[in-house]
Amino acid sequence: MTKGNAFVLGATGQVGRAAVRALVADGWEVTAASRRGGRDERWPAEVRSVAVDRDEDGALARALGAGTDVLVDIVAYDAGHGRQLTGLADRIGSAVVISSGAVYQDDQGRNFDTQDEPDGFPRYPVPIPETLQTVAPGPRTYGTRKVALELELLKADEKLPTTVLRAGAIHGTHCPGPRELWFVKRALDGRPVRVLAEGGRSRFHPVHVDNIAELIRLAAAAPGPRVLNAGDPQAPTVAEIGAAIDAVMGVKSETVLIEGAPVGTVGLTPWTAAHPVVYDMSAAERELGYRPVVGYEESLPETVEWLAARVTGREWREVFPNLAKYQVDFFDYAAEDAWLAAR
Repeated sequence: MTKGNAFVLGATGQVGRAAVRALVADGWEVTAASRRGGRDERWPAEVRSVAVDRDEDGALARALGAGTDVLVDIVAYDAGHGRQLTGLADRIGSAVVISSGAVYQDDQGRNFDTQDEPDGFPRYPVPIPETLQTVAPGPRTYGTRKVALELELLKADEKLPTTVLRAGAIHGTHCPGPRELWFVKRALDGRPVRVLAEGGRSRFHPVHVDNIAELIRLAAAAPGPRVLNAGDPQAPTVAEIGAAIDAVMGVKSETVLIEGAPVGTVGLTPWTAAHPVVYDMSAAERELGYRPVVGYEESLPETVEWLAARVTGREWREVFPNLAKYQVDFFDYAAEDAWLAAR
């Protein structure tokens, strides 16, 4: 006997692959929807794959047919997607939708959109509760669009009970913009030194795909209108991340610290932050009984192996265009060498 039907939108992405596995293992009949209708090699044969372009008029409604007990939306992005889901509420029993920790702002109005301004990096409480204020909704940025999405879904209330998951820095295999590459590629390239700004103390709370999948699994079985953070059990510093990745790769690197901001690209990493970003996971534990299924360091061997296999002998920008889109050369070794020589 199954728990019901689950429809996963964005199923072949990083989070979707893990979500499908978790739901199938928990007894759901799963339809995996993506633009190309692809499959993951780790899915069981009973997973049904369908091709759906949600932005094509009527495509999602046709794919849902008579409906589904729970819809998991990995790729919802803005108010329009929120209205799309609420407009189909008569076919959807409940929903689980991925949002982002980028929605928060501090008591001075600083947020991820102001981080490049003078004194613009937010000073969030540690940890950040779901009750912290957010940026204003709107179409301007990633964070404002995610807030607009959340508001559309939450105002539907019991008409479409939706669990919104505000994810931290997502990591694991199939990541389109893997932060861990910063350390993995240096090890592969034989770089003996890692330069870390902010004293190596930056903390940007990660969340492994399997932990997000566990939250999705729990929320699917306990529908309700709610907003929850999604994070790993640990929020390691960037220096701790570097040491853990070096240990997995069997290298021992020297770490040189900059006390303060990066010098150009020197010392800049994908985790670099002037102040800690750590999400409170107590609400998820209380409301869903959430317990993480994997820790950060425990997850690294699989991630590192996956990254090394893809980037070895190839241009990193071509392999990971989502990381390259920030237009930052994370591997400007000439700048690092010049800075180190001038110390």
